[in-house]
Amino acid sequence: MNTSPAPTEQSASEEPLRTVEFAASDALLREDVKTLGALVGEILAEQRGDAFLAEVEHLRRTAIARREADAPVAELAEALADIELEQAGDLVRAFASYFQAVNLAERVHRIRRRRDHERSGDGAQPGGLRAVLATLARQGVTAEEVAALLPRLRIEPVFTAHPTEAVRRVLLEKERQIVACLIADIDRGRTPAERRAGRERIRLALTASWQTAEAPAAKPSVSDEFEHVGFYLSEVLYRVLPVFHEVLEEALAETFGGEFSLPPLLGFGTWVGGDMDGNPNVGAATIAAALDGQRALVLAAYQRDLITLGESLSQSQTRVQVSAAVLERIEQYRELLPAAAVQLKPRHADMPYRNLLALMGERLRATVDEQPAGYPDADAFLADIVAIQDSLAAHGGTHAGGFSVLRLRRRAQCFGFHLASLDLRQDSAVHDIALAALLDDPAWASRPPEERAARLHGLLTRREIPAAEPDAAASTLAVFRTVAELRPRFGEHAFGPYIVSMSRSAADALAVLALARIAGCVGTDADGRGDQVPLDVAPLFETVDDLDAAADTLRALFADPVYRQHLAARGDRQVVMLGYSDSAKDGGIVASRWALQQTQIALTRLAHDSGVRIAFFHGRGGSLSRGGGKTERAVIAAPRGSVDGMLRLTEQGEVIHRKYGIRAIALRNLEQTTGAVLRATLRPRPPEPREEGWRRIAGQLASDARAQYRELVHEDADFPAYFRTATPIDVIERLRIGSRPSKRGGSGGIESLRAIPWVFAWSQNRCGLTAWYGVGTALERALQTHGRDHLAEMARDWPFFGTLIDDVEMALASSDPAIFERYSQLAGDLHPRLHPRIAAEFERTRSAVLAIKGCDELLAGDYRMRQSIRLRNPYVDPISLLQVDLLARWRAAGCPDDELLHALVATVNGIAAGVQNTG
Repeated sequence: MNTSPAPTEQSASEEPLRTVEFAASDALLREDVKTLGALVGEILAEQRGDAFLAEVEHLRRTAIARREADAPVAELAEALADIELEQAGDLVRAFASYFQAVNLAERVHRIRRRRDHERSGDGAQPGGLRAVLATLARQGVTAEEVAALLPRLRIEPVFTAHPTEAVRRVLLEKERQIVACLIADIDRGRTPAERRAGRERIRLALTASWQTAEAPAAKPSVSDEFEHVGFYLSEVLYRVLPVFHEVLEEALAETFGGEFSLPPLLGFGTWVGGDMDGNPNVGAATIAAALDGQRALVLAAYQRDLITLGESLSQSQTRVQVSAAVLERIEQYRELLPAAAVQLKPRHADMPYRNLLALMGERLRATVDEQPAGYPDADAFLADIVAIQDSLAAHGGTHAGGFSVLRLRRRAQCFGFHLASLDLRQDSAVHDIALAALLDDPAWASRPPEERAARLHGLLTRREIPAAEPDAAASTLAVFRTVAELRPRFGEHAFGPYIVSMSRSAADALAVLALARIAGCVGTDADGRGDQVPLDVAPLFETVDDLDAAADTLRALFADPVYRQHLAARGDRQVVMLGYSDSAKDGGIVASRWALQQTQIALTRLAHDSGVRIAFFHGRGGSLSRGGGKTERAVIAAPRGSVDGMLRLTEQGEVIHRKYGIRAIALRNLEQTTGAVLRATLRPRPPEPREEGWRRIAGQLASDARAQYRELVHEDADFPAYFRTATPIDVIERLRIGSRPSKRGGSGGIESLRAIPWVFAWSQNRCGLTAWYGVGTALERALQTHGRDHLAEMARDWPFFGTLIDDVEMALASSDPAIFERYSQLAGDLHPRLHPRIAAEFERTRSAVLAIKGCDELLAGDYRMRQSIRLRNPYVDPISLLQVDLLARWRAAGCPDDELLHALVATVNGIAAGVQNTG
């Protein structure tokens, strides 16, 4: 690899790069980091003085020297011990500001690399749609095959309300301002004066960020979470959606020739306002509020587009013809909206498109105000758009505005009047509580699933109708009544699936249908069948045992005549949600990944035998141990036939900002995801005769790794206490970053803790235990039994195993055993008993991964990830050691809600931004 020489100066702007090699193609990235680093240094000196900047520089140089020499952390830790609280908070902010600069520079460089590919000869960036389609064509895929797939191709990112975003929105807005300035000079084409002006705008945003508190003054409400997610939906994805379709159309035409008619391929979902599982703040009221808010956002976006189109479509009837459908609509709307009609400008009388667009805007306003003149639904609005598009196409207007009208049409087809489908989620235990009250059966939840299913049939067929509605069932029934009330207003796509957490039997799905029937949440399906529950019921299998039993659960469900009738009304399509987070927390990463793989194989086979199409919904989190990582690699590694043209997956917390915070990166992410689905569907991996043997090895690996993991995490009586003292979980539980409690309830042990704070805590202390513990023991045994060459072959030729090894390697590279040891020492007498055990497993895992990869260094084959980690480490390390010192002082003081806690919260936010992971 060609590299530019590393700088040797000791200045604030240069030294961050001193231990990092940059490829020649990354010269502009290096410049951006240098520029932003210099600005941060200037701001620190301005805001806190030269002495403070000198202290920051000293700590940073010490951190770099420690990394270069692989020396103990003692010197750096001593420099940070007993520091004054005000100084501690400012030091954290200073280091966080430095790697914020690195984060932003890297995001912009991703856009730069995309532009470089587009300017090159073939312009096909790896993983992009043009590259994927070209590869498929070489593999023999025909235009007819692609055209047959398009009607059922569906990509659905779902934005959750999980409390994983540790940065408040106002600071994210300032990040976007900085990114806009960097993009404006992405290729250094601006004049010196323009560049100086851009630099000052960046300085303004960085300085304002310094002067803004990282955490909000109050814990966010559900409406705050809606505002956060609504920004990405209405400001980024609304703009990107038509561009994505255009890129795909161009790639198809270039690869296969001819024209392809693209149906709506993208959809978006959200859990904000509908995720009731463990959150007492979510229910019928937030469901209604979320849909109202989404409706307001998308209607406002349409109104802006109509104004822009009105300025563009100035065609005069004296110059071109206009279709009768457009002229008829104008007359109809003059009668429907007389007040708006008289406001039409006389000098625009010969501009029918402009007049119709103005009247459509007024009709949208009436829709917002719930006036009779408003649109009854999104289809009526879409019909107006289509009328304009058809008229333009028929009268030479394709290149005189037709392109912009098509963009609006695609937005209306995707976003409707609902913006995003609102998923509903509730724990099966809550349904059991409601049914126990309705049936006056306190023992309901403990009865065998078969007995509960038989009783539920009585409710579903109306043979048994509850005599009363007790208070214990009121909130649950209110949710279904709200669905029944709002569905006609917002459209059939306004609601996504109803997800049943902790699903363990067919009765858990039947319970949803029964409660919906009792609440009157029924309707008529597309074939005219009445009294049908208009919701997809999606069981969520979360633990390893539940995943293993999923096929039996679905088999019983498909054999149930009442449920099968419901499925027929839903197009014989069953949504199944797979839980990555709790299964990994339950059994470790290998057992989780293997259970998920086996479950998809079993359910895909069951679907084929049952005549039901199963749509897998992947509940992936941001961290590797919760299913995070590169989406396209996970899709390719999925079992053959399990993708089948569809991918629905959750996007959470900081991942949303990283993937969708910038339009160009959002487009790239959607391209990569769609490309992977096309590959997995059209040309899945051919059958591999070696795979049967590989699967036996993987099954043993999962068993060995799970036993080792559970022996520590779930079976060692001292581990819960160790966890609570060797991690900053007690600080994380007080963070104001989500409306949902950090626990499901219960005793307060590991089992009751949600997966997100569990993973968050282990990423904060730089251990990363959740992503690798147990792996080393299992791999070591496999290496002894099967040999290094055999496992290396598996990693090379089997995407499932290769992806697992790559993810574990990345987790190991992101960890720091020396810093983790400092956290472990906070556990007192538990440190000498448990730390050696964890440290030994880390080394076993590292040695095994390197042996399989045939390398001497972690991430030897991933230059960009290695570079990214090295850029941040000198800034994250001081914050981590400062957090250790502050934790000891805070706990000794009795964990008060005072300035010590505020300083600790700052360290949590700083480390999360530095390692780019919360949970």
